[in-house]
Amino acid sequence: MKTFAYAAHSAKAPLAPYTFERRAVGAGDVAIDIHYCGICHSDIHTVRDEWGEQKYPLVPGHEIVGVVKSVGAGVTKFKAGDLVGVGCMVDSCRKCPSCVEGLEQYCNTGMVGTYGSKQADGSITQGGYSSHIVVNEGYVLRMPTNLPLDAAAPLLCAGITLYSPLTHWGAGPGKKVAIVGLGGLGHMGVKLAHAMGAEVTVLSHSANKKEEALKMGAKTFFSTAKPATFEMLNGHFDLIINTVSAEIDWNAYLRLLKRDGTMVVLGIPERAIPVHAFSLIMGRKKLAGSVIGGIKETQEMLDFCGKHNITCDIELIGGDKINEAYERVVKSDVRYRFVIDIKTLQN
Repeated sequence: MKTFAYAAHSAKAPLAPYTFERRAVGAGDVAIDIHYCGICHSDIHTVRDEWGEQKYPLVPGHEIVGVVKSVGAGVTKFKAGDLVGVGCMVDSCRKCPSCVEGLEQYCNTGMVGTYGSKQADGSITQGGYSSHIVVNEGYVLRMPTNLPLDAAAPLLCAGITLYSPLTHWGAGPGKKVAIVGLGGLGHMGVKLAHAMGAEVTVLSHSANKKEEALKMGAKTFFSTAKPATFEMLNGHFDLIINTVSAEIDWNAYLRLLKRDGTMVVLGIPERAIPVHAFSLIMGRKKLAGSVIGGIKETQEMLDFCGKHNITCDIELIGGDKINEAYERVVKSDVRYRFVIDIKTLQN
């Protein structure tokens, strides 16, 4: 299947048009015409070779939505014309305890990422900045028909990255939840936690985001640039979701937890963050991490978003604006996620 794409040809080069062939549709495969694909900050880290050596050319993108073009003879879940999505993984070992439990993101041998991962046949996966993709039906998601596809695309990464820890650590009525950072991840956390019935607070260094946070469902907003914030909120939260990759003082945020509270780390700072034992033992507090979600949970998230009309705040761009968007993401200059209109890749 001839596929038009934008690819990185080296770690230092800007992304550029690229044409390649997708694999033939196997018995269990779904061929998808991609309509939109979100830009995730991890795309930038990966193509710039900041997270380990990559093979080029590399087509990034794992927030993929589109329409089924055709299906293999053994496919039972999808048919041509269905609205579908593909997230951060396209395969896993399918046999380890994590995969059997529906937690494929924690596959013991490593999930196969949507781009930049080696497949069983030795080939490297290519992602969603492309006109088509072929994926095993077990890793394809059904999109809610009531949500606009462009604004729903980032749910496949940003949405599930927040939904999974919020549900795992019990965000809901009676729980006070803090979202640290109001960016591509954080704003989804506000919307989801609010829909779950939690009392949501946004903790952000950017004081000018207060009005937006409150409109998204936050009850309160506090600037982390003010020392008084940490004094006022000491021992206040049941759950803190830290979405930022900046090197902040985790000890200061752990002090904001109630006894038995949990802080979940989603962002990946460049360097290790020191945590003092007293920050944990004085209050039986927990510091945890989380990454995306399994296929079953991701479908649950999409259905939840469809029920509550939750989408991402996006800026829609053409393929010729991808490199400019990368620079703006690095500068946090987007409200709150870029999404590529894939039809522009062929023009």
